This record gives sequence, structure tokens and C-alpha cells, in this order.
Amino acid sequence: RDITYGTNAEFGFDYLRDNGMATSKEEQVQRGHYYAIVDEVDSILIDEARVPLIISGPAVVAYDDQYGKFKPAVESLVHAQERLCSRFLSEAEELMRKLSPADGSAPGNPESLEREAGLLLYRVKMGQPRSDGLLKLLEDPENLRLMNKAELELHADQSKKELYAQKEELFFAMDEKSHDADLTEKGRNFLSPKDPDAFVLPDLTLVFHDIDARTELDARQRMELKAKIQAEFEARAQQIHCIAQLLKAYCLYQKDVQYVLQDNKVIIVDENTGRLMTGRRWSDGLHQAVEAKEGVEIERETQTLATITIQNYFRLYQKLAGMTGTAETEAQEFYDIYKLGVLVIPTNKPVARKDANDAVYKTKREKYSAVLGEIQDVHAQGRPILVGTISVEVSEHLSRMLKRTGIIHSVLNAKYHQQEAEIVARAGQRGSVTIATNMAGRGTDIKLGTGVAEVGGLHVIGTERHEARRIDRQLRGRCARQGDPGSSHFFISLEDDLMRLFGSDRIVKVMERVGLEEGQELTHPLLNRSIQQAQKRVEQHNFQRRKHTLEYDDVMNKQREVIYGFRNEIIHGEDVRDRLMDIMEEVVLQKVEEFTARDADVSEWEVRGLADWVNLTFPLGMPESEVVKAARSGQEEPVRGSMFAHLSPAQFAVCQFIAESVRKAYELKISFENPEQLKTVERYTILSAIDRLWQEHLYGMDSLRNSIGLRQYGQRDPLIEYKAEAFKVFDELMVNIKTEICHNIFRSASSLMAFEQFLRSVPQKTMHQSTSAFGGNEPASDSAPPKGSEMVSEAMAATEKAKPVRTGPKVGRNDPCPCGSGRKYKHCCGKNA
Repeated sequence: RDITYGTNAEFGFDYLRDNGMATSKEEQVQRGHYYAIVDEVDSILIDEARVPLIISGPAVVAYDDQYGKFKPAVESLVHAQERLCSRFLSEAEELMRKLSPADGSAPGNPESLEREAGLLLYRVKMGQPRSDGLLKLLEDPENLRLMNKAELELHADQSKKELYAQKEELFFAMDEKSHDADLTEKGRNFLSPKDPDAFVLPDLTLVFHDIDARTELDARQRMELKAKIQAEFEARAQQIHCIAQLLKAYCLYQKDVQYVLQDNKVIIVDENTGRLMTGRRWSDGLHQAVEAKEGVEIERETQTLATITIQNYFRLYQKLAGMTGTAETEAQEFYDIYKLGVLVIPTNKPVARKDANDAVYKTKREKYSAVLGEIQDVHAQGRPILVGTISVEVSEHLSRMLKRTGIIHSVLNAKYHQQEAEIVARAGQRGSVTIATNMAGRGTDIKLGTGVAEVGGLHVIGTERHEARRIDRQLRGRCARQGDPGSSHFFISLEDDLMRLFGSDRIVKVMERVGLEEGQELTHPLLNRSIQQAQKRVEQHNFQRRKHTLEYDDVMNKQREVIYGFRNEIIHGEDVRDRLMDIMEEVVLQKVEEFTARDADVSEWEVRGLADWVNLTFPLGMPESEVVKAARSGQEEPVRGSMFAHLSPAQFAVCQFIAESVRKAYELKISFENPEQLKTVERYTILSAIDRLWQEHLYGMDSLRNSIGLRQYGQRDPLIEYKAEAFKVFDELMVNIKTEICHNIFRSASSLMAFEQFLRSVPQKTMHQSTSAFGGNEPASDSAPPKGSEMVSEAMAATEKAKPVRTGPKVGRNDPCPCGSGRKYKHCCGKNA
């Protein structure tokens, strides 16, 4: 009973549901975070570290139709880029022919020709890096050298002017390493030839300032003009976002690699395990963009309700441990992030596996032919073979090649995961051939059939090196288990993503010197080390990305701890009423400070604003004269060390007077309520305010994080800027939560009858002054609270005239006031809102 087994994702979701959605102790299922033991710890804490766990709900504002609307334009843009890159390749080939004339004569100005050819090749690499024509040309080491030289020169230029000039020759530029695609000016003109400003977002602050300066407009006209510009801004921003996501979907996301289509749905494939991630969706509209690209139904956009990364979830545990066969290469990351050491335990029996040197080929075509030849040779010996591939696409390509040779085989990938147990059970039998993605790697135990050990055991063939050495070691570890014989052999081509993006020049130079013929392989221990160095570079690159993610999520983590601590205090607290009154006092103090000044005379205070706020928030009907009277009678100094310590006696007296008036009104309300149901209503009043505003805050923080990177162009550190902005926004969130709680204290009740009785018992003067304010506000929540309690805002609304209808946009507290005064809204007309 003290041990709980489960998957990492479910533990994380339980934590989010318990702390971000539960409204009572009975709904919480997870105990404290004491000790966690994680199986396949490197997969969970490293491979899945950058994938946050997210509980989402339907977005309040969705733009799903926009993806279908812009799909034809983006598709045309991609085709135009393909034609453009084909032209650049033709020009590069023509220059190369000039460099090597058929008559053997020396070309004129060879350096200029080489540089121009190299620039053209690099241009195609930026615009269409997977182009068959480009890969064909780069089979020649001399062409590869020219392109690499041009790239080096462009990036060595401090101003990067020429690099930008080369990009501007394209419609868009792709960066496979950072997984991004950017439109150029040429691409923007292609998409919007008649509107050059379609991709320009105006500075709203400057625009609003100019509108405020227009004296010929009255306040209403200014507000209408601002509303129109705000709507245009939002529509244009969303249009730019949709086009950017569609461009990524077309350029960077490949069917049967990052995702598969099943039952007319786009399902993500986990690149580390090769398994389908059913129920998971890419965020920020990317999934909708891929759905539009594939022509399937575009599902509604979602927004985040609660989120945490795997890294931060497991760091909640006081003690953390784990086990895996492949943690040694990531020892530094385990220590840096989790403060965990890595201890290597010797194998039960000596490993009898024979690992051959990697076989390197120039092209994928040659590599797959060599793989096919090795399968035929080993199959003739009667040994079982496991062929590991990096994607669904490659596994199906090899399957087609094997079918042509007549070799019976099984395919295990994300499309056929239902047959996994049956395929794995056959994989160790004599003469069996299994082609599998990473699904057959981690944790798969392939049992050898009768007589297999005598002929050499299982033979593992890797068709490509993975980005992480751990994944390759997992694949190799499927053979020669518990002292059994076995062997492994990896096949690599210079066209593989790893070699294209991170491969070293050493391999290219070696191949240049050797002058490989068609189909000839290159194999040597030195090459193995060069390939491992490339993998180390990728691992370091990915580690920096995970660390970067963690640094940003640490900011959210601290905020999450505060909010979840606040929620749990309310859920587990025996008497929520005391906390409710404490919150009321804090808000009253804040408002008194806002409308008064310590060193100013009472006559200089904004007494009317304070009284209006009190009467809009609480059913007190408090006249200004009573506030002034309380202030002038204030003689008592606040208690040193209390939250009122910095106030003057007059301010302190006003705080006490308002707080005491609210308490008396609330005691009157309590006298008409069902005591047990009222406790539930009080708890719900606080939780609903926290949850609604926290969800809005998460949405805002997502937007902040997506845009904060632009600060680096102003020579500022985006992380420091993000922390500063996040602190400011979170401070506002806590104030808004407490203000909303106060706003809803008297707007909820255990029953309609109790609320009506309370309203009748309020003095007539109070009724006349405050009922209107109460009825004109929105209900505390869209949904009814639990346990049969009933929010009764409708009853309040029934006591007064119809609500005014807002025609303009919602004005933020820090926005310029729409009245045209030039002051911030919170210091002008919004003072009493």
C-alpha cells in the first residue's frame, strides 16, 4: 500500500489535476512526493524532458478556419521555392562545367566561379535542404567543399549582410537544426503582392497616442477608432502566425517521420521510441497547420489549463533514483539537472557481442543496397536479423526492397503497433527478418529460438546513427543478452540527417582523398570516432535546448508552486472564512493606498473614488462623509510589524472602518445561509477566481515566451527580461485574484432564498446605492459550484435594469484611457472599475 506503480505521464497528470483542478480533498488522489524510482530513467528524464505535460481545454478564441484559408497560398509558395531552387541548381551545374571544361583547358577566373557555385549550392541548402538534386550534387566531395567554404565565409562576416542578401534571394529560409522556417521579403511579396503592409504589425502604443492627440475627435470616436485598429492588429497577427505555422508544416514536418495518418487524423510519432503518441497534439496551432496540409478535419484549437515539464515534476521528489542500461553517456546532464550520480553495474555475464566498424557510403541509395546485401548474406546462414530504422518511412522503404528479393520478413512500426507482441516473439527464431523502428529498441527482450545460438545468435543492423548514442546502444543491446552470442553492424551515408547537419569535415576530406567508387564503403575505427563526435555535438546541442527549456520553466515553476500552494491551503483549510476575511483586508489596504496618501491631508484624498469602489464591491452603501469622518477620527498608530505598519493613523482608521463594515455585512449574510453549504460556496468563490485568472495567466505567459526572444535584437538577455516581465505579470495576477474574490464574496449564496432574504435585510439606503452595482456584474463563474450550491448572480441582476452592452474592446489596466486624457486607464476612468 506504500508503493504506487504507474507511468510517468499519469503521475504528472494526477499532480496537475490534484493541484490545478480539484475542488475538494476527496478529489485529490496523489500523496506527497517522497521517493521515486524511474525505470528507463534516461528516456523519461532526458528524452521526454522538453515535452511538457499539458491539460488543455477548448480555446476561448479559435482561428481553425484560417489554416484552411491560407493553405493554397502557402502551398503555391512552397512549389515556387522548389522551382526557384531547381533553377539555382542548374546554374550551379553550369558553373561547375565551366570549372572543368571538356577540352581540359584552364577556366578563366576559377576562384570567382568556385565562390559563385558554392553560394548557389548554399542558397539551395537554405531553401530546400532535402532536395534530391542538391544531395546528388553533394555526392561529389568537391561540390560539398565549395558549399561548406561559402557557408563559412558568410557566417564569418560580422555584419551578416551578405548572408541576409543570400536569404533574400529565396522565398523562405529553413534551419533544420533549430527546426524553423522564416519568410523573406520576397516570400511576403509573393503571398501579398497588393498589400505590402500585410506582414507589418503597428506599434499600438504609438498609434493610440496619435489618436489621443487628434482634437477633432470626441471621446466616443477615439474609442471606436482604437477598437477598430485593435481588431485589425489581432487579425493581422493571427494571419502572420497561421502562415508561419503552415510554412513549418510543409517544410519541416514529414508524413511517416514526425507523424502518421490514421482514421483521418494526424497522430504524432515519438522520435525516441517510434511509438504513436495518441491524444498528444502539437501546440501553438502547429497541429492544425499539419491537419490543413494533409487535408483532414482541422480540430478545434485548445488552450492550456495546467502544465508542468517532466523535469520539474520529478524534481518535486525528495529522493530520486532510476535504472537504465544507457545512462553513462548522459552522466553530466543527470548531475547538472537532477544532482544524480551515475553508477555503472557490471553485466551478469560477459558480453559476447561482436560490434563491426560502421560502414560509410556516399549516398542513401548505396547504403540501402549494402544493407540488403548484408541481410541476404546473414539470412543464408539461418541467423535471425533485426533491422533498426529511424522512421516509419525508412522501414517501409526497406520492406519494399526485401519484397522484391522474396525474403519473408515482418515490419514493426507505429502503423502496426497492435502486432508488436507477436512480431517480437518471432524475431529471435531461426531465419526470421524483422524491420523495426525504435519500438524494438528500449526494453524489448528478444528470446533466441532453438539452435540460433549455435549459428551466431541475433544479428542487429542499424540503417542510420541516431542523434543520441544511447538509442544506438539500446538497439545493439537487443542481441547478445545474458551471455548469448550476437553481432551488430551500422550503415551510414553522408546524406543521413546526422551527417548532413552535424558531420565533421574530416570524413569529407577522407572520402575526397580515397575517391570512393559507386557502392564502395569506407570503414575504419577513426571513422567511428568521427561519427561519435558528430553525435556528441548533437547531444550537446539538445542538452542546451533542454537546459534552456528548464531555465524558462523554472520561472513558471515558482509561480505554479505559489498558486498550487494557495489552492491547497483553501482545499485543506478547515475554516476558509478566516482566509476570506484576510484577503478582504489585503485588498482594502491596497485600495486605501491607491486612493489616499500618507503625507497628504484628508481633503486631498480621492475619497469619492474610494467610496465608489467600496460600494461597487460590497453592499455597504457607504457615503463619502463616513470615510472622511473615520479618517479624521483616526488617532491610533498601526501595530509595528503588521501589514498596516507603514500607514498613517488616518489611513489605518479608514482601513479598519471599511473592513469592520464588510465583516458586519458578511455576518448578516451568514445568518440567512445554510452553514454547511456556505462553506462550500466560500471555498468555490476563492477557487474559481484562482483557476480562471491562472488559466488566463498561462495563456499570457505563452505569448510572452514566444515574443521575448526579440529582445536580444536590443542587446538584452531574453531570459533576464522574461524573468522581470514574469515577476511583474505574476504580481498583477495575485492582486487580480484577490480583487475578484472580494468582488464575489457577496455575489454568491447557498440558495436563492438566502440571497433574497439578505437583500431585504440590507438597509434601504444601502439597497439604493449598491444593488445596481451588484446586478450589473457578471456571475462569479460560468458553471455551478459543486455539492448543490448555487451561484445567484442572476438574482442580483433581476433587482435592477438591464446590463449595459459593451461595444468596444476590453481596456487593459495599463492601456491609455479611451477618454483621451493621456493617462493610464487604471489612473483615470478605470480607477473605479
